[in-house]
Amino acid sequence: MAMPYSFASLLLLLLVVPLSQAANEAPLPLGSLPAVPTLPLLQALQTRAPGSPGWQVGPASGQPLRYMLNLYRRAADREGRPRRSLGTNTIRLVQASSHGGQPWTGRWYLQALTYHLEGQPEAEHLLRATVVYLPSLSLAHGRLLCALELVVASEAPRVLLSPAARPRHGWAEVDVTPYLVLGNSSVGSLALRHVCVRAGRAGGHDAPVAPSRPFLLLYINDTQAGLAPLAAEPRRHRRDTGTLAHDLPNYLREQGGEKSDCSLRPFPVSFAQLGWDHWIIAPHRYNPRYCKGTCPHLLRYDYHAPNHAVVQSFVHQLVDVNVPRPSCVPYRYSPISVLMIERNGGILYKEYENMIAESCTCR
Repeated sequence: MAMPYSFASLLLLLLVVPLSQAANEAPLPLGSLPAVPTLPLLQALQTRAPGSPGWQVGPASGQPLRYMLNLYRRAADREGRPRRSLGTNTIRLVQASSHGGQPWTGRWYLQALTYHLEGQPEAEHLLRATVVYLPSLSLAHGRLLCALELVVASEAPRVLLSPAARPRHGWAEVDVTPYLVLGNSSVGSLALRHVCVRAGRAGGHDAPVAPSRPFLLLYINDTQAGLAPLAAEPRRHRRDTGTLAHDLPNYLREQGGEKSDCSLRPFPVSFAQLGWDHWIIAPHRYNPRYCKGTCPHLLRYDYHAPNHAVVQSFVHQLVDVNVPRPSCVPYRYSPISVLMIERNGGILYKEYENMIAESCTCR
């Protein structure tokens, strides 16, 4: 079914019509929409969105998704703001493709797995790689004990991989970084063998149960995950010295500003309204917020306005009204974490820098 509007037009519509009205009001004619720029996060996510009608992702489920959801909830709040560092800004979960015949032979389960690694963009630098699996699974009459073997070459003996640590919920994590990075380049695939054995009481019998398939986690530093960092102003030894806002007589006597003054405003965008909720798992909406309002005649210290803005404000008032007053713009930003399904069926956790406005200033 053809969509009546282009993706860009839909974004413009969302930027003009509040969410509370978008569901109830008829869309505005395309010619009446102003040229509003799209939100930076949506521009970044659009490169990962389904690129054609044939690209579809079914409902994400299973142990890998639950593992990544737990990771996401430990690292970010419901709005997507990171609250705990994971040591990197990108974590990619790669699922294995299996090959071979019937994995069960008596009490033994043997499954050959291959993890295919796509070529990494130049901006992505692999820091660490681990394979996550369940070393033990409870059965009705015993337990299923599992291990991983590294397949280096068909003629070489297999290497038993030992977990470095056992994280929450019984998962074991094995570091395989040395086997994926050779010199300054990465290998194209990783071959493992998943080996399990049923251990239980004599006479007990359990129907064959396929254990959860191990998955590969790639910890990546993406140097382009977000907007360019803001230019930091020179730091001072004392917070209340060296600015015109503090030095001008009676400057701080102005009380709190009016509602029309420069301030932070909410602007939530729902991923469901964009039709992206089938591949963006968390968060459910994005509230970048924005700054709006008139900069006061006297720029209070809490606006963190630079000296140039203070001078410009006085020039506008006392010298030449044709010189514009300072503009209300964001002062500080915070990142946002997004958990999404990739086109190859993998799961991606990514932090995008400078995506949520946290305060305003006048410049």
